[in-house]
Amino acid sequence: MMARLFCEFARGEEGQDLIEYTLLLALVCLGSAALMANTGHSVEHIWRHARKVLRTPLRKEDDD
Repeated sequence: MMARLFCEFARGEEGQDLIEYTLLLALVCLGSAALMANTGHSVEHIWRHARKVLRTPLRKEDDD
């Protein structure tokens, strides 16, 4: 019964639209995950540099 209901749903236009939107959402999620993975390294580098700069004492000539 469930298999027949699913087949009827998938054949209809509403089912096709739902599947297309689901695939599009999956593509957006995968793209976002890939961007976030690459962004993490950049953010880590920025924080490491900021920590290094904040720990370094100011020299007299830097005060100007």
